[in-house]
Amino acid sequence: MKKNIFQKEAKKAFLIELEELKAFSKSKNFNVEELCTHISNCKGKIFITGVGKSGHIANKFAATLSSTGTPSFFIHPAEALHGDLGMIEKNDAIIAISKSGESKEICDLIPAINMKKINFFSITENVNSTIAKASKSHILVKVKREACPNDLAPTSSTTVTLALGDAIAVALLKSKGFTSEDFAKSHPGGKLGKKLTLRTRDLMVPIKKAAVVKDSDSLKDLIFEVSEKKQGIALVKKEDHIIGVFSDGDLRRQLQKNIQIDKIKLSSVLTKKFKTINSEELVVKAAEKMKSFKVYTLVVKENEKVVGILTMHDILEANVI
Repeated sequence: MKKNIFQKEAKKAFLIELEELKAFSKSKNFNVEELCTHISNCKGKIFITGVGKSGHIANKFAATLSSTGTPSFFIHPAEALHGDLGMIEKNDAIIAISKSGESKEICDLIPAINMKKINFFSITENVNSTIAKASKSHILVKVKREACPNDLAPTSSTTVTLALGDAIAVALLKSKGFTSEDFAKSHPGGKLGKKLTLRTRDLMVPIKKAAVVKDSDSLKDLIFEVSEKKQGIALVKKEDHIIGVFSDGDLRRQLQKNIQIDKIKLSSVLTKKFKTINSEELVVKAAEKMKSFKVYTLVVKENEKVVGILTMHDILEANVI
């Protein structure tokens, strides 16, 4: 075996698929207007079907549509033939993906689809195929060559179809005005879900658990409080109002002056201008704010009232960024 054959052949296949993607994007066959219009006007759900490699592409297409505001499901044609077609109603639509356009399982479904008067669309490489001819709307995806050197394994064709599905999903997303807030509703789990849903109020240390000292207290009093709460910062209050903060950095700078910590009152050394964030802001926004201000802690406010603190340590522990 020649040295570096894996790298050479892999890159060759990659570039072939890239060329086919570019070629399809410039061809007259790249016309999604009609299919997108039908999908957008569909009053029910979108079911996408396919067999083999096309089935995997169909599954991904359905998942992408669902996550971007178009309720969609993958349905295997063989299962549909044996009862699952019953879940599809008149207001729904079916999109079939088939390289040849002659997948037997899908062709066998067509009479039942017509009988139930369900809108049927397809993506194939043969406009004269059984599936294409039975479709209300059809997109022709035909590549000059597969990345497979034997021109057998669907490679370039599945890549182009996959990208086409993504393109359709994004076009529909834009037309619906689908926002990051909408996206968050269907992605509540994992790191992505946290980025889109976790609010500052969900992660902050509430004021009743935060290190809070009086402006009349000494630096010695503050050290005990901060050490006990292990937060690296204290809120300084006068009567019932938070008037400033004092961080461990502030403390280090004071200690470098060889002062008597039991005689210095916080009122004379506190930081009155401190960085804040609203409790409704996303935690990722808080992290951006910390980076911008070059601080590791933000005071959290709600209706102009201090309700807690949020630290970068809390954000990192929550695995949000």
